[in-house]
Amino acid sequence: MPGERLTVRGTSEIGRFHGASPPTRVELTIQNEGEKKEESSCKRWFRKMCCCKRQNGTSYDVTDKVELTKPSTPAPLISDPPKPKPENGEAKEFEEVKLAVCSVDLLSSKTGQNRQEHHTDLYHGDELIVRRGQTFQVELELNRAFSADTDKLHLDLRTGPLPLVSKGTHVIIPLVEDLKESRWAAKIIEETGNKIKLSVSSPPNAVIGLYGLTVTTSPLKGEGATTFTSSENVVVLFNPWCEADTVFLDDEEERKEYVLNDTGRIYYGTEKQIGARTWNFGQFHEGILEACLFILEKSEMPPSGRGDPVNVVRVISALINAQDDLGVLVGNWSGNYADGVSPAAWSSSVEILRKYHASNGTPVSYGQCWVFSGITTTVLRCLGIPARSVTNFQSAHDTDVSLTTDVYFDENLEPIDYLNSDSVWNFHVWNDCWMARPDLPPGHGGWQAVDSTPQETSQGTFRCGPASVNAIRSGQVYLKHDSPFVFAEVNSDKIYWQRNLDGTFTQFHSEKKAVGHCISTKAVGSDERADITHLYKHPEDSEEERIAVETASRYGSKPEVYASPLAEDVSVEVKMDGEGPRMGADAQLNIVVKNQSSEPRRATLHSQVAVMYYTGVLKGAIKKEEISVELLPNEEKSIEWVLPYQQYQNQLVDQAALMLTLSGKVNETKQVLANQTTFRLRTPDLNITPLGEAVVGKEMAAKITFTNPLPRTLKDVVFRVEGLGLQKGHEVVVGDVSGHSTVTLTEHFIPTQPGQRKLVASLDCKQLTQVHGVADIVVLEK
Repeated sequence: MPGERLTVRGTSEIGRFHGASPPTRVELTIQNEGEKKEESSCKRWFRKMCCCKRQNGTSYDVTDKVELTKPSTPAPLISDPPKPKPENGEAKEFEEVKLAVCSVDLLSSKTGQNRQEHHTDLYHGDELIVRRGQTFQVELELNRAFSADTDKLHLDLRTGPLPLVSKGTHVIIPLVEDLKESRWAAKIIEETGNKIKLSVSSPPNAVIGLYGLTVTTSPLKGEGATTFTSSENVVVLFNPWCEADTVFLDDEEERKEYVLNDTGRIYYGTEKQIGARTWNFGQFHEGILEACLFILEKSEMPPSGRGDPVNVVRVISALINAQDDLGVLVGNWSGNYADGVSPAAWSSSVEILRKYHASNGTPVSYGQCWVFSGITTTVLRCLGIPARSVTNFQSAHDTDVSLTTDVYFDENLEPIDYLNSDSVWNFHVWNDCWMARPDLPPGHGGWQAVDSTPQETSQGTFRCGPASVNAIRSGQVYLKHDSPFVFAEVNSDKIYWQRNLDGTFTQFHSEKKAVGHCISTKAVGSDERADITHLYKHPEDSEEERIAVETASRYGSKPEVYASPLAEDVSVEVKMDGEGPRMGADAQLNIVVKNQSSEPRRATLHSQVAVMYYTGVLKGAIKKEEISVELLPNEEKSIEWVLPYQQYQNQLVDQAALMLTLSGKVNETKQVLANQTTFRLRTPDLNITPLGEAVVGKEMAAKITFTNPLPRTLKDVVFRVEGLGLQKGHEVVVGDVSGHSTVTLTEHFIPTQPGQRKLVASLDCKQLTQVHGVADIVVLEK
């Protein structure tokens, strides 16, 4: 109502939908001060029939649903005297009784037509949840039969603290004979006695959010309107099934994946050692819709702007992080999580969002990029915007809008740390969301990149996107929002600069394939990894890719970088065998140097390996050495490089990532060689084995097994276990686990929902991160 802030009704626990409580029978006997006690028997009979509304239009505030019990015939109650035949005056008064609403049924059952047709039957609770651009039905119980010849009726929907018709936040829904698309209207489709059923249409650009509903009745001629306020609210969401909605997605399997799937996969690691973890998005879980609506309300975005998915996504990308607006999650890359939860310990959005809502907006600690992305996927899918989590390997972080990743060396080819603010994260996770972009030139709708991890500000706020993926692919970085930053993440060249004696810098080397590898997301309909690099960039070395890079660079701060190409005849790269090094063992890589000329070449390679946070920030070097290389004409030589476990065991940080940097100079040509390679030390999985038959309501078990790969004790080990429809998320404190020992944990639980379910577990301890596992469990009906 005007001046009120609407919230979804809940039980005693904050952030929950109300349960399906049985209706409460109430009998109201109300007499106004000064009202005459004596009245005709016809009036007494009519008052008993219409106890839910006063004749003067006054509403009675009844908390629970009122169920009216009518007598089978208009015979008087036993305590009343025999009802005399009404005289002429009384009959006329009876005939002119004003129409009033006794109750409103929003037909909001999960199994009912509304929730089924609007694909909202998976949401917890019994609120009416509908998608815009699609009709829904409501049923009204009146004090008498409705007559189009004498009665008027309309509905009002209001959202936000100050609903206005001009802003689309106060919607007046008239009664019409024929429904038309693209407008709010209601039509009577069924009449049974005093009950009428309405079909209500909404426009495909309606403001989304939480609405309060009232129904107003009045005589067709004359005055005296009566308003009934529904105790139930209406939630309106975006509609990917509606062709006229800007979030329309024309593929049912993709809609099932990107809107309705409440679990997914998030990828991490390095391009040569891609890891995957299951994430519970839980957008239909108890309390999540309320939390998402709370985030929209907290954003202070005018409710009138909530009809545009571009606005909504931009606001969500800012509110998921707490950097400058007390959003959902606090980012922490320090390695110290003593006053919160380690980012690697989360495997679900549910606990984070419910905790944020229950605390009335206190940011939750802590998160890193995959957690920010997982929550963003949850919120967008919950609101009806198709979304997915996307991982970019070798992801550049451009800090000066040069659209290049710049690495600076001094005269002796030593890195100049204070200038090297650009970095390459070994992986970074953001989101794609699907929508048309009428604000951009044609051809730029479809997938849009949005990033909630706080890296750089956009218009003064830590947020990023939505940026058209098509625009990024073609280098059209002048198209909003934040396309230059995303372009640099996936397709910037890595430029190496050497300081001259006069203090200026000269470009001495460039890597055109250094960033944007194996861009990954979960495949539609399976747990396989889908490579979507081709959506973000043309094939490497293709003419189209070079044109895109040079087009983008013209809008950066260093457009002269591509003035003159560099010639090279010696190359250096790093390769690894199989899945790469494992945690607890020596790390072995191969340095491959190739002479592409017809002359012999000699060079000295300087190698340095450093522990690295996954953001590209280096902790410090742990091994340095020089390698002499002599090459015959057209010879390729492979050099084994080894990092012993003893040298890295006490140096690792989150993600167990390392960077090997190679630099050197060819004696004969003075060509400078440079290469940087990131790699991670693979951690073991948690093995989860279901035990017993999976049936709704029947207890079953699952065995979780973990073997410590290190020759040292893991301290303060904690397991986190959760399964949507299986059991609620909880912690199991294990304590210390000695070197190479095995821990077996048996979980007992009772499945609550049938179908394909996933039991997810993760291990949290200081010495070992990114240890997790998942088991697929098919739960049968009871």
